[in-house]
Amino acid sequence: PVLIGGSVILETIFALPGIGLKLIQALNQRDYPSISGINVFMASFVLIINLVVDLTYAYLDPRVRYQ
Repeated sequence: PVLIGGSVILETIFALPGIGLKLIQALNQRDYPSISGINVFMASFVLIINLVVDLTYAYLDPRVRYQ
């Protein structure tokens, strides 16, 4: 989550094209459907990455097993 928040700031400062800049533009224009869609996308991305990390951790460390 911190990296995604950092990307919003980084893209805004350096005017890089990306989802963070799109979010800031949508906030300035009060485009609520875009804001909601970007938030859902970012939340889904964080959840998927967390799931992958948990599964990889369980696979690599034999002491951790999910039952």
